[in-house]
This record gives sequence, structure tokens and C-alpha cells, in this order.
Amino acid sequence: MNDGSLFPYLHGFSPKEQARLRAQARFGEHVVYRDVNFSSCKKILEVGCGVGAQSEIMLRRFPDIHLTGIDMNERQLKAASAHLASLPFAKGRYDLKLQDAGNMEFPSKSFDGAFLCWILEHVPDPSRILSEVRRVLIPGSRIYVTEVMNHSFFLDPYSPMVWKYWMAFNDYQYENAGDPFIGAKLGNLLTAVGYTNVETHIKTWHYDNRHPESRREIIEYWTELLLSGQEQLLAAKAVTPEIVKGAVEELNAVRKDPNAVFMYSFMQASAVVGF
Repeated sequence: MNDGSLFPYLHGFSPKEQARLRAQARFGEHVVYRDVNFSSCKKILEVGCGVGAQSEIMLRRFPDIHLTGIDMNERQLKAASAHLASLPFAKGRYDLKLQDAGNMEFPSKSFDGAFLCWILEHVPDPSRILSEVRRVLIPGSRIYVTEVMNHSFFLDPYSPMVWKYWMAFNDYQYENAGDPFIGAKLGNLLTAVGYTNVETHIKTWHYDNRHPESRREIIEYWTELLLSGQEQLLAAKAVTPEIVKGAVEELNAVRKDPNAVFMYSFMQASAVVGF
């Protein structure tokens, strides 16, 4: 979401990582957007649009919207601009702006919908951002917030190096102004800053030997997600090369195990701006 000048971002901003973010968005689309409905909206605000991965999906799924994406990283916005410009269905339907989500330059009541996905986990003051989003939404507008609950991760067979890596992954994020467990707190956060009709829904990926192809796919996806943070974790000495190597070996073994189990849950909250 930023360039690291304000707080470290675990995954980095390389072209490889930018491509991973687009693949991640497509991978999770059917679950993330199952209950998202902007069909009656015209002006949507996307907070932390990054490389435009979620922007692409919203513009495709909701052909009548105009989307304004904001982010604090110029490199990510440049990548988003190039990507969205290549999509014929997005032409003339979006704006991308370099802005701080906690201090936006938009007038009050500028949008009739807002979308945040995998963003609040990376920021030091999520309440400030949610309050500012409420300010720029028209009364009666709906906000959707999708966030991690990293405590829910489960993998079988037991993989000790993966767990060491995963704990370091979460500790690093928590110690650097983030919150890898924020999904479970969304109901409280939205209520505290004045939203109404707050609803929360737990969404789960759970795959065992009844769904071998889906299980293989999600373990491969998860391996890429975990390894996207290895450079930062190694530089911070949060993990050792031996832990990284061991985690990769265990993930590869689990991926091939005919009786493996993978489970992970995240939270999606929706709320309305009161009149």
C-alpha cells in the first residue's frame, strides 16, 4: 500500500509481487465478491487500490460504476494505470490518485460506495481510515471491508518449519504497525466510528482429499504468498535461511500428500453510512 517510508510493507513492490497481487485477486474473486453488490452504485471509492487488481474485478463485475482508486505508493499506482489502460471495458471509468486514506482530499459525500480489501491489516490507524471513508460517503451508502484473520490458518500434516515461518510473518507485521488478526475486529471498528447496519461474515477455504485439485491450487497460492515476504523477513533476521528452506520443503510435501488438509478463514464486513 505504500513505499515503506511510513511503515514497512512485508511483501515489497517488485514486478513479480505486482503480478502475484493480480493473481491473488483473481484466485479469491469468487469468494470475496460473493456478497458484494455495487449494482445500484455510480461512484465507488477503492481505498488502497495498489496495482489495480481489485479495481479490474469491480469494473468488470459492475459495468455502470466509475471507480476512484487511491493509494500511497506511486510505483503501485503507475502499475495500476498501465494495467487498467490495457482493459477495454475499463476505458474512461476510473481515476487513480496518490492520497492518504486517513486524510483524503475529496469533499464530503463524494461517493455512494466504498471497497477495502486486504488493506487495514497494513495500516497503523484503521479507525482513522474508516472514519475518513465515512466522511466521503453519501448517507445511505455501503462500505465493504475484507480482512485477514491469520490465527485461523491450519495445515495438516503438521509442518513445524511452516509454523515457525508463519509466526515470524505475523509477528513482523504486528510489530511494524500492522495487524494480521484485524478481520475479527471489524465489527467493533465499524460500529465505533459511526457506521450502522454492521454485518460480518466469515469466509473459509477448507480443502481435504475430497477436493484434491482445489487443495493443490490453494497450497501453491499460499506458498507464493508466504514466500513473498521472505526477503523482508530474512533482512530483519526474523527467520533464518534454514527456516525458509524447511518451510518450502514442508509445503511441497503437504501439496503432494493425498490426505492433506488446508483451512483458512477471513472476514468480510459491510456497513451503511447513517443519515
